[in-house]
Amino acid sequence: MSSTLEGLARRIDELENQVAFQDELAESLNEVVARQELDLIELKRQVGLMSERLKEIGDAAPGTAAQDETPPHY
Repeated sequence: MSSTLEGLARRIDELENQVAFQDELAESLNEVVARQELDLIELKRQVGLMSERLKEIGDAAPGTAAQDETPPHY
């Protein structure tokens, strides 16, 4: 009977170790996801700023509107 109890105690210890490992892994993955979310927010902000700058550059660039106009001899 004591071997059965020892076997059960070993299994319980093993299961507790697995649960502890899974908890640590879940926390680690959560930190990675949170960091990636912050990175995505920053990248979206930068893309928005670059888009605005490109629009400004396009509007301010000389000769850009002349391509769309009809030449004077038509």
